[in-house]
Amino acid sequence: MALSHAVSASLTEPRTKSQIQSPFIFVLMLKPLKPQNGKRKDSTKNKQEKKKMAESRNNFFPHQILCLFLVSQVSIVSSNSSSVGVNWGTMASHQLPPQNVVKMLKDNGFTKLKLFEADQNILDALIGSEIEVMIGIPNRLLKEVAQDPDVAASWVEENVTAYYYHGGVNIKYIAVGNEPFLQTYNGTYVEFTLPALVNIQRALEEADLKTVKVTVPFNADIYFSPESNPVPSAGDFRPELRDATIEIINFLYTHDSPFTVNIYPFLSLYGNAYFPLDFAFFDGTNKPLRDGDLVYTNVFDANLDTLVCAMERYSFLGMKIIVGEVGWPTDGDKNANSKSAKRFNQGMVKHAMSGNGTPARKGVIMDVYLFSLVDEDAKSIAPGTFERHWGIFGFDGRPKYELDLSGQGKDYPLVPVEDVKYLPKTWCVLDPNAFNLDDLADNVDYACSLSDCTSLGYGSSCNHLTNIGNASYAFNMYYQMHDQNTWECDFLGLGLITDEDPSDELCEFPVMIDTGNSPRLQHKSLRMLTRVAATVLVVLVLSLL
Repeated sequence: MALSHAVSASLTEPRTKSQIQSPFIFVLMLKPLKPQNGKRKDSTKNKQEKKKMAESRNNFFPHQILCLFLVSQVSIVSSNSSSVGVNWGTMASHQLPPQNVVKMLKDNGFTKLKLFEADQNILDALIGSEIEVMIGIPNRLLKEVAQDPDVAASWVEENVTAYYYHGGVNIKYIAVGNEPFLQTYNGTYVEFTLPALVNIQRALEEADLKTVKVTVPFNADIYFSPESNPVPSAGDFRPELRDATIEIINFLYTHDSPFTVNIYPFLSLYGNAYFPLDFAFFDGTNKPLRDGDLVYTNVFDANLDTLVCAMERYSFLGMKIIVGEVGWPTDGDKNANSKSAKRFNQGMVKHAMSGNGTPARKGVIMDVYLFSLVDEDAKSIAPGTFERHWGIFGFDGRPKYELDLSGQGKDYPLVPVEDVKYLPKTWCVLDPNAFNLDDLADNVDYACSLSDCTSLGYGSSCNHLTNIGNASYAFNMYYQMHDQNTWECDFLGLGLITDEDPSDELCEFPVMIDTGNSPRLQHKSLRMLTRVAATVLVVLVLSLL
């Protein structure tokens, strides 16, 4: 893979992730394109604008000079203060109580939160918290929202208006879709994204929610630098998506809404064995990338500035940019561990809060949302087994490492989620007395297919276990994720329930959190209700005597 792709592309599965102002010398405002009935009507003026855009694409080298010139001549105005936000994904088999998580967010000083969809329980828990919220509309809803303005209006009424009042939820952004132009989607959502965006914007205006802004979180694979000139100033949008991307940017630009991009330096490292390790971090000592007079010491800045120059190519100057997802996983790959995650996220927070900006946008306190808050054991692992381990906190709300959210880079311990209830301290392991192991492999495969065995993979935290240990880990994950049902530790007589923790110093055999679905607890509650009912019955009988 060429360095240009390593710098400019970041391929990850989506929910499978200080606003930048620039007083440039001139700003060319493009006429907004207004879809009608889901289709664009190309007026003569719009056609002339498209022709100018096409001509600008051919002026590649002059644009590089312009991009570098503007960088050298103009400073960026930054906000006086900012804070780093976080993504809260909910693709987990066992959810933490939302009210406990919101308290943890406040205890740790998180003031910005990004949700991938409108979860009523989470929104209820956020009431009165003052945490700034971005609510996402999942890709699966884009077609319906795009084709029917009433659906958009209903969504806004139910998920925004209902919570938007004094003392309610501090909703600031609506994210329409999540990486809808991702290459692996093969264009499935391209035709619906802009019409959905337009309908949500109209619904917000009709509901008099003019301070709530719309955006579309894009994956960084929508832009690139050519292999012949792998530098940020040569940035452009992918040819097959260029027109659709520019139309969306134009709509956001004319409505003073931000552009959102998800950037994952980890994936540059994961996808290229020759990628320089230190270039993925902010404190590396590797050879820098030079682009004219600009010097890049990390891939994040190079990636973001590739986007900046791609946008400036089409006269979108000084547009607000949000980094919607950025982070580092702690398991599931040889480069995914808590030490590296702490190194990256601490560097990211410090860099974002410093006000230094990027080489192409100096003096900016960045608006960044870390990915992710907690691990999600139900996410797809198609992109890699690391997908279930992006959390700063584990599945049970325990912090994995120290993180200073003030940007000073100190080892401040994070506050865990409080009052988390666990299932009983029992584990399911391979019975040491089992003698017929002919079906062991099939049972391990079955257990892993319906649970989470990603920690057993190459380079992962439990990769050192023996075959017996692997089987026990698989059995236990299945047992825990199925709420410790006794019959879920059978495996044709190979499983054994034990109260001896099989964990070692590197590999944790977890005990699942209690969400009230455990049959043991249900039976206990049933027995309690039976005793109460019996007592009431006795009292009634005695009263009749």
